[in-house]
Amino acid sequence: MLSAKAEQFTESVIREMTRLALEHQAVNLSQGFPDFAAPAEIKEAARQAIADDINQYAITWGAKALRDAIVEKFERTQGIRVDPEREITICCGSTEAMMSSMMAIINPGDEIVVFEPYYENYGPDAILSGATPRFVKLRPPDWSYDERELAAAFGPHTKAIILNTPNNPTGKVFTRAELEFISGLCSRWNAFCITDEIYEHILYDGAEHISMAQIDGMRDRTIVINGMSKTYSVTGWRVGWAIAPAKATAAIRKVHDFLTVGAAAPLQQAGAMALKSPESYYQNLAKSYYEKRERLLNILTAAGFTVFKPRGAYYIMTDISGFDFNGGRRGNSEKTTNDVAFAKFLVEKVGVAVVPGSSFYGNSADGSSQVRFTFCKKESTLAAAEQRLARLPEHLSGFRAHA
Repeated sequence: MLSAKAEQFTESVIREMTRLALEHQAVNLSQGFPDFAAPAEIKEAARQAIADDINQYAITWGAKALRDAIVEKFERTQGIRVDPEREITICCGSTEAMMSSMMAIINPGDEIVVFEPYYENYGPDAILSGATPRFVKLRPPDWSYDERELAAAFGPHTKAIILNTPNNPTGKVFTRAELEFISGLCSRWNAFCITDEIYEHILYDGAEHISMAQIDGMRDRTIVINGMSKTYSVTGWRVGWAIAPAKATAAIRKVHDFLTVGAAAPLQQAGAMALKSPESYYQNLAKSYYEKRERLLNILTAAGFTVFKPRGAYYIMTDISGFDFNGGRRGNSEKTTNDVAFAKFLVEKVGVAVVPGSSFYGNSADGSSQVRFTFCKKESTLAAAEQRLARLPEHLSGFRAHA
């Protein structure tokens, strides 16, 4: 009676961890939403739009003011001029933009290449769109890929590769050389690159965000996904977009129309204002997150985690194998680590919520020794996490004693 597609994936593990954080009154370092206020100017713009009666449907593929603002910003940051009438679709968040884009290009039998660890939506997105995912590993500590492994994942059935840079969950920022190698494979196999650039302004240590659309030969093969959520701290507004070649955009707009009709009109109006923020806003954003990154790196290192320093986004992947945590199973002398059991232990006993690493892999065993933290939180939240994680050795000793 039910769809076989829905049987192939679970509910979001990330959002489940937020529910567990609320249940156990834990510090939520799992889901990537800021717990501090959005910029006052952006909130005021939304209030004003509602007062000005911008409360009915916008044009299905997006209010002109927002599309024009996206054109200006993309040209300013990436040096690429796009057509607001034929190459942009405003969606209900970048999540819907990704789903609409995949459904617009995928046919039965198509394959899609996905780097892992990956943002957990990409796997279900592939299944829902009808694609078969082909996973390629990013390996710590620098989360590099093996060129031979990536080349082997492409073939005559490859329709696209999903690229997230800066990357969630690893914080990897793909270099120009890496992008050029990927572009060569896309050209060889006549494939799209769907590039999720939602963290484009959250960069550290001199890292540079380069859109795949910049790379020679990729302008007509790239679908750029982006949105307001992370840059402007409004994850609940659900305003995102897809920038794509005209033919692909025509298909994306049709799918989007029948999925959601359109994103919230007053929030699109506020988005048009937000995208015109001065360069100082983006510099201060990166500086603020750099300080939060350093803060959480120190907290996690002191607590005994092996950390992988991110160069972008606002997450830290960690290795937990050093804790020799086996979920409390008696009679097991082997050194084992179970990310799900460890995450449950952290939220229930320590009072800190994280995301199990297995949720970011096609084969859950590949993430069994990893958990992800987020640092898009105010100082009081990070301080509370520090206080609780400082007692982690004590909790682990007590847990083992009663196991």
